[in-house]
Amino acid sequence: MNHGRQLLTSAVTALAPAIWGSTYLVTTEWLPPDRPLLATTVRALPSGLILLLISRVLPKGEWLWRSLVLGTLNIGAFNLLLFVAAYRLPGGIAAMVMAVQPMIVLVLAALIIGDKIRASHVAACALGAAGVVLLVFQGSAALDTVGMLAALGGAACMATGITFTKRWGRPAGVGLLPFTGWQLTAGGLVSLPFTLTVEGLPSSLTGGNVFGFAYLIVFGAVISYALWFRGIEKLPAPAVSFLALGSPVVATILGIAFEDESFSPLQTVGILVVLAAVVLAQPRPSKRRDTEAGKAAAADGPVSGGPRHAMRQGEPRP
Repeated sequence: MNHGRQLLTSAVTALAPAIWGSTYLVTTEWLPPDRPLLATTVRALPSGLILLLISRVLPKGEWLWRSLVLGTLNIGAFNLLLFVAAYRLPGGIAAMVMAVQPMIVLVLAALIIGDKIRASHVAACALGAAGVVLLVFQGSAALDTVGMLAALGGAACMATGITFTKRWGRPAGVGLLPFTGWQLTAGGLVSLPFTLTVEGLPSSLTGGNVFGFAYLIVFGAVISYALWFRGIEKLPAPAVSFLALGSPVVATILGIAFEDESFSPLQTVGILVVLAAVVLAQPRPSKRRDTEAGKAAAADGPVSGGPRHAMRQGEPRP
C-alpha cells in the first residue's frame, strides 16, 4: 500500500472511533437511564441481523466459535463496559480512560501476532498515557470507581478484539459486511439473556429513546464497525489501536458543546498530546525501502530500459 492510500485508509478508519465518541452524549441525552445491557443489545443485535439479511452468508466451521469470541470481545463485552462507563462518567473522561488500549494492543500484538515493538509506538504509548493522566487527574469532575473500572475493562476487551481480529483475518470469499454482521449478531446474542434477566425491557420508549437507538444501530454499529474491521485488515494493529484515541477528542468536544463540561488548560494540553500520539503511531514509508527500491531500479535500468528493450516493432535490428 502506497503512503497516500495508507493515509486515506487511516483517515477513513478514524471515522469509526469518532462516531463512537458521540456514544457518550447519545447515552446521557436520549437513551433510557441506567440500562447499559439494553443499550448494548439494541445497538448490536438488530444491526447484525440487518447485515446478515443483506449478505445472506453465515459462519461455518471454526468461524462459528471465532465469530462468538470476536463478537464478545469487540461487541458484547466491550459495549457493555462502554455503556457502564458512559452512564457513570463524563464523556470526555470515560473515553480518555479507555484510550489506554493502544498500550495493551502493543503488547498483545507482539505476543500473539509477532509484531515488532517499535520505538515510535513506545513513544506514542508514553504520549497517550501522559494525555490520559493530564485529562483524568486534573479535572474537577468526580471520578466514579465502577465507571473507571468499566472503562479500563472496555479498553482491554477492545485491545484483545483488535489483536485476534488481525491474527485470524477474514475467511476467504467472505465480504466485509457479513464478517461485520457475524460479530454484531454474536455480541448481541451474548448480551441478550443478561438484558432480559437483569434489566428487563422498558415499559415504554420516548421519541428521544427511539432516535438514540436508531443512531446507535445505523451509525454506531453498522457503519462504524464496517469501517473499523476494514481498517484492522489493512493497517498494522498498533496503528489501528491508536486511531481509537479520536473517540475521546469527539467526546470531549461534544461534552463541552452540549453538556457544559469544563476542562482545565492542562486537560486541553492532554488532548493535544494524545493527538500527537495518534499521528506518531501511524505507519510511514521506510526510507531504507525507498532507497533500496531506487537502487534496484537503477540496477535494472540497462536491462529493462537499454537499447534492446527500447526497440519497437518494425525497427531495424543491429
